[in-house]
Amino acid sequence: MNTIAHEVARRLRKVLGTAPDKIPLHEPLFLGREKEYLCECVDTGWVSSAGKFVDRFEAGLAGFTGARRAVAVVNGTCALHLALRLAGVQPGDEVLVPALTFVATANAVAHLNAVPHFVDSEQLTLGMDPEKLAGHLGAVAEMRGLHCFNRQTGRRLAAVVPTHIFGHPARLSELLEVAGRYGLPVVEDAAESLGSFYKGVHTGLWGSIGVLSFNGNKTVTTGGGGAILCQDEQLADLAKHLSTTAKKPHRWAFEHDQVAFNYRMPNLNAALGCAQLEQLPRFLERKRALAAAYAEAFAGLDEVRFVLEPPGARSNYWLCALALSPALENSLADVLETTNAAGLMTRPAWNLLSTLPMYAHCPRAGLGTAAGLARRLVNLPSGPALVPAA
Repeated sequence: MNTIAHEVARRLRKVLGTAPDKIPLHEPLFLGREKEYLCECVDTGWVSSAGKFVDRFEAGLAGFTGARRAVAVVNGTCALHLALRLAGVQPGDEVLVPALTFVATANAVAHLNAVPHFVDSEQLTLGMDPEKLAGHLGAVAEMRGLHCFNRQTGRRLAAVVPTHIFGHPARLSELLEVAGRYGLPVVEDAAESLGSFYKGVHTGLWGSIGVLSFNGNKTVTTGGGGAILCQDEQLADLAKHLSTTAKKPHRWAFEHDQVAFNYRMPNLNAALGCAQLEQLPRFLERKRALAAAYAEAFAGLDEVRFVLEPPGARSNYWLCALALSPALENSLADVLETTNAAGLMTRPAWNLLSTLPMYAHCPRAGLGTAAGLARRLVNLPSGPALVPAA
């Protein structure tokens, strides 16, 4: 019997209770005007990419985050793909991304026929490590005029993409400073961090451009969807233009002025998102209350660490997480097996992207911390429904 696995399950039950059914990792919660808004779309016939809910959702996102503009698209991967295009990433470029993140971060780079270049993570934030990024760039990067190149591969280094893992903000000030030394734009993958703030500013607003995701398991869902956050009006106009097949406005003519994408969010999805945004402050309160309960339940258990929001940050705690001690990394499978068998849905972090067959050839820094975290992280049930309304 693995004692730490059973102790984790026991403490989870202390927080979550003894509901007979399986407790999911993260389910959407529909307590507002979702049905009303969806029925309005159906009744009026405005179900596709035009309609008032798209504009309303974009305005709501901009208002909540503090972005000057938000452009809604069909999913977070498309948002990141388009954001990287807007940041100037070209085929054959390299883009610096964390090895410990969801595969969509690297896929968006590959969709541009560019190459992911993997960087290590740090223990505290779980995100990209600024000091290790600086050390790695110092070893491999060289400036040629205004552009930065990887002297080992000869390819241009085109952007840095920090991700906010499980909703915890990365150390953006330090990352921006490092990227700025090499003239590299920062594109924030804030897919998991709607409602997270770093030094009082919402994630996604620190770099040149940021992206959000509204997948079914996110804090706010549109079923499937994403958004681009911009502080530059012209960049936002271009994002909307490129996401709408680059069609020039006209009452009937089909005039398109560049190769572009059909990425616009349908009105149906935006309607769901509008109703969800109305409840976002309550969702965040519930999720933070759940995180506090977990932190208390696991306090004093030396073998595990509950992952808390970093200093200077306010996290949405999208997915709560435990980090097993390095001595217990071989116990991860037992913890997952024991908790899931007890009806508590837990899961590991993602496989390092550098280990996936399509990315095994890509350039990388040393990834020792990221590899260790991947062997020790456990995500816990984190949905807002798991905490009663205040």
